Amino acid sequence: MKTHHRVHTADSRDLHALPEASVELILTSPPYPMVEMWDAAFTSMSPAVATALAAEDAAAAFEAMHLELDRVWAHCERVLADGGWMAINIGDATRTLGGHFQLHSNHARVIQTMQRLGLAVMPDILWRKPTNGPTKFMGSGMLPAGAYVTYEHEYILLFRKGGKRVFRTPEDKARRRRSALFWEERNHWFSDLWTDIRGANQILDSKTRGRSAAFPLEVPWRLIHMYSCQDDTVLDPFAGTGTTLLAAAAAGRNSIGVEVSGGLLSAVDATMAATVEAGQRLISTRLTRHRAFVADRLTANKVLKHTNGPHGFPVMTGQETDLCLPMPKAIHHEGPGSWSVDLKGGNT
Repeated sequence: MKTHHRVHTADSRDLHALPEASVELILTSPPYPMVEMWDAAFTSMSPAVATALAAEDAAAAFEAMHLELDRVWAHCERVLADGGWMAINIGDATRTLGGHFQLHSNHARVIQTMQRLGLAVMPDILWRKPTNGPTKFMGSGMLPAGAYVTYEHEYILLFRKGGKRVFRTPEDKARRRRSALFWEERNHWFSDLWTDIRGANQILDSKTRGRSAAFPLEVPWRLIHMYSCQDDTVLDPFAGTGTTLLAAAAAGRNSIGVEVSGGLLSAVDATMAATVEAGQRLISTRLTRHRAFVADRLTANKVLKHTNGPHGFPVMTGQETDLCLPMPKAIHHEGPGSWSVDLKGGNT
């Protein structure tokens, strides 16, 4: 089995180079409007953003920034296959402009756009990041009516194009079964509240910007398994340092990244170079956790009625019997911004 991965240095507001209905999953974390580290990026996209920020007009700045993201989402809808999913990790912003502090609800504004584009809004995930911060408020301390809660969560918004995905051919049905989740991880991952994933290290050794704004590998790793099948194509229109591409490569999916900052290509190279090590670690962790689950069930004299064929261990349901975890064995740098990955599945 071989998968293919590429990153384009391009503006994701124009994805005409990608064919219509060509990807099964879009997974990304865009720049967050009204978060100051992204002011320069949005200002470079739109003079209206610069004008609004200079006037300290928060409402106008918020809308102008989202209008630029709207252009990306419209292209994403076009390239997404019927039945495909879009997963967007985004946080709301708090900011003082014009002497007024307020919340800017980025997640609500994105949902409005997706509804306008005709995508189905699906139940989302609240990602609550553990923090060591000693305070949980901003503002007036112990005096009432002037303090504000501190946000420690972000949203993973989920949308689907059309109805349920249809697997018509025997080959596609078999590929879907190979891509199954373990019963116990399905129960854990398909929760509306994730509390066990810490944020990623944001320090970036790049002249482009000082912080990567990357999400941790565990976030795309889970979402890719939840909403795509092996050999599908995953698109990240804000590729950044390539975390989504790495997760896709490790999971036996193909991937496409689009990143406007050419200065981040060396960071993507470094990320993709870790594919084999990261993939083997992640797959080994899934196997170890499942074997521990099996051991606990058997110790408690609870029955597992089914056996997984490719790996030879007990599983809870008949849907897990063909589950096969593809292990990355080698990665090949095919040229600038292009890689292929060799994988081996089963008996791991």
